[in-house]
Amino acid sequence: MYTFLMSVLLLLVGYFIYGTIVDKIFGADPSRKTPCYSSGDGVDYIPMPTWKVFLIQFLNIAGTGPIFGAIQGFLFGPSAYIWIVLGCIFGGAVHDFLSGMISIRKNGASLPEIVGDELGGLARLSMRVLSLILMILVGAVFVTTPAGLIANIIDNGSILSNPTFWVFLIFLYYILATLLPIDKLIGKIYPIFGVALLMMAVGVAYGIFTTNGSMPEITEAFSNHHPHSSIPIFPGLCITIACGAVSGFHATQSPMMARCIKNEKYGKPIFYGAMITEGFVALIWAAASIKFADSFDVSQFNMSDSATPYEKLWAIMTNGGTTNPNPAIIVNKICSTWLGTVGAVLAILGVVAAPITSGDTAFRSARLIASDFTHYSQDKIYKRVLLSLPIFVIAGTLMFVKFDILWRYFAWFNQTLSIFTLWSASVWMYKHCRQYEGARRYGYIIPVIPAIWMTSVCSTYILIAPEGLELPHSISYAIGIGVTLITFAGFIYWTLNYNKKTE
Repeated sequence: MYTFLMSVLLLLVGYFIYGTIVDKIFGADPSRKTPCYSSGDGVDYIPMPTWKVFLIQFLNIAGTGPIFGAIQGFLFGPSAYIWIVLGCIFGGAVHDFLSGMISIRKNGASLPEIVGDELGGLARLSMRVLSLILMILVGAVFVTTPAGLIANIIDNGSILSNPTFWVFLIFLYYILATLLPIDKLIGKIYPIFGVALLMMAVGVAYGIFTTNGSMPEITEAFSNHHPHSSIPIFPGLCITIACGAVSGFHATQSPMMARCIKNEKYGKPIFYGAMITEGFVALIWAAASIKFADSFDVSQFNMSDSATPYEKLWAIMTNGGTTNPNPAIIVNKICSTWLGTVGAVLAILGVVAAPITSGDTAFRSARLIASDFTHYSQDKIYKRVLLSLPIFVIAGTLMFVKFDILWRYFAWFNQTLSIFTLWSASVWMYKHCRQYEGARRYGYIIPVIPAIWMTSVCSTYILIAPEGLELPHSISYAIGIGVTLITFAGFIYWTLNYNKKTE
């Protein structure tokens, strides 16, 4: 419990201290006109209330990530606390803040355009293709996943328990959310879902303090407790917990809110703050899952009471099996057990609405990315339909394909996306900070540190993981370190050349 409380406190301190440092070094300027005013179009560039922009940003980046990822990540042990706190403060929040604020400075540009401006034409083309693939994949999967969950929850033999029925309805909603002005549908329902998700987290947090069960402390954080994984804590934990710490997907979402924010002074609470809030949600669900598992009667799974909390947690998520853990199972059990009927309703909103609110904005992001590189205006509804139609057709086809193999790579691909964002932010910050004196001159170090870390994480993971090359650990670490050093050396080489060109 002490480690959990300290983690919560550190996130709070991180927001007020490090978040303020990042904001000041970036140089948020309240006097600058933001894109919603300079390029207002009544569709995507619309000034919206700050509280609403915050809730939309929070739901855009959250989805089920800080819930499911944190639960599965805690199978590695209390090291999950360390990664969520440090990753969130120094990595994820910096990543989301800079991608959003740089987008504001570039008139609401989407991620591929930001990356291309800073890393070159090849990177721009690569990011356009990869970002579109990622958005369509996220959108397609986040149709089938909530549809299946709703059907299983209802399960009364009627059409309401047919997943296909819900696939149709959810996909129809996605089409409307993609095509309509952002304030007409997303802007109206997201605050409701956002409040529900936060209320669920608060209720679960209350349950942590009022129910039986022990919680592991930091002393257990330096060994791997995962009962069914051959991947070590590094890099496995950093890939498993993405949305609660660092997630490349977020950089595709921040530009949407960069087009709606009224003033740069709100960048810290909206971009940095939403990520810290997501960190709180991840901490709560990580702690709740292990405490619930420790007190759970696993005799129904023919397990001994002497089983570790991690073994119990795995058993709950697999219904006593050894493969295919489903975090939704323990989410439903925690909510219904700790919070009763109200908790069950909140569980539906949290577990079902959360992926929906990421799926709809994934399609919207795909449309905006395509619009940016085709320079095709989106002011008219028929233009949005024409640009979105291929996206919907591809996604509709993919919904009927098994994603078991592809989805294994999604987590790694998602984190790899963060590498491009962080190195692009490093280049941008170097260009804009070197003109100043004192500490601000070296402000580019803020994104460079997480860029180095995530480069090592992603390069090592694909080498060591079963779905990757599955090389021996020592070789994987050596190559991963080598790739990271080469990448960092490339950044240093670029800075030297840039200095020569600008002198």
